Amino acid sequence: MKKRLFIAVFSVLLFFLIIGCSVNTVQEQGNLAGPGIETISVVDHLGRTVTIEKKPERIVSGYYISTSALIALGLEEKLVGIEAKAETRPIYSLAAPQLLALPNVGTAKEFDLEGCISLKPDLVILPVRLKDQIETLEDMGITVIGVNPENQELLAEMITMIAQLTGVDGDKELLAYYEKKEKELIEVHADVSHKPRVYLAGNSDLLSTATKKMYQNDLIEAAGGINVANDIEEAYWANISYEQLIQYNPDYIILTPEAKYGIEDVLKNGNLSGLAAIQNKKVYQMPKNFEAWDSPVPSGILGKMWLTSILYPQKYLYDQFVEEVESFYQKYYGFKVDKEALKY
Repeated sequence: MKKRLFIAVFSVLLFFLIIGCSVNTVQEQGNLAGPGIETISVVDHLGRTVTIEKKPERIVSGYYISTSALIALGLEEKLVGIEAKAETRPIYSLAAPQLLALPNVGTAKEFDLEGCISLKPDLVILPVRLKDQIETLEDMGITVIGVNPENQELLAEMITMIAQLTGVDGDKELLAYYEKKEKELIEVHADVSHKPRVYLAGNSDLLSTATKKMYQNDLIEAAGGINVANDIEEAYWANISYEQLIQYNPDYIILTPEAKYGIEDVLKNGNLSGLAAIQNKKVYQMPKNFEAWDSPVPSGILGKMWLTSILYPQKYLYDQFVEEVESFYQKYYGFKVDKEALKY
């Protein structure tokens, strides 16, 4: 009887021991499969749902705007390949000179698909115009997002996408900074009834200008100006005639940072001598020692500040703009600004 009781008790204990071991095993497997794998999904600017199951350690950026955003988010060390012509962008040598030694994956016109694949990336970021290459990479099982940061809203969306896919949270502070500074600029000219008329000339030609479809139109309006070319609807960058420019008669002429001509070329142009901007010597070029502030790069807000200081020098002091530039680049790009590069 005692023997049978012993066997019964032993069997019950063995049963619970086995169950306990089994539960522990399941819990350990669950821990391995849970925290180690966190699936994140975003919808890119092509409307594709892109999912990633681990934080990317090898990133390829085929677009200078996304590359700059990666630096601002502190992800430059994860880059293994970037767009071509990196040496022409001062921000790289100032903020992350190591990027200049990375392999390049070409341009939007001549993208190096094989070169990109050979870098074995965990995440690829490309402009939406490379839709075919994006689809090819996707078919190969490579995580890739298409971005189209053509205005402030789309830029914010791109920054948020990158932050979510890489597991960083610096986007929140950066986007809050944008919102705060945009409101401050609006307050500068909120009570101005007759705003200055601005002509923004293109990189290659004085007679090429940004229409209301372009980010540059938003830049001008944020700074409290009126884009004289906002009546053009059928183009992004439009080529106009001298007659049209004379008819516009802008109060200010603004040259882009990457313009192939200078202020003196404009002031001495005999075709434009009657313009208010020429007579009052209101011709300026955006600083070109950092980034193209007339485009939706992460530092594009500085272009809006700069233009505000030009249009409203009594209400938004140039020294205030310089302080903002110093603070911004120190905080988000980790380098000290040379104030001499901001003189005009």
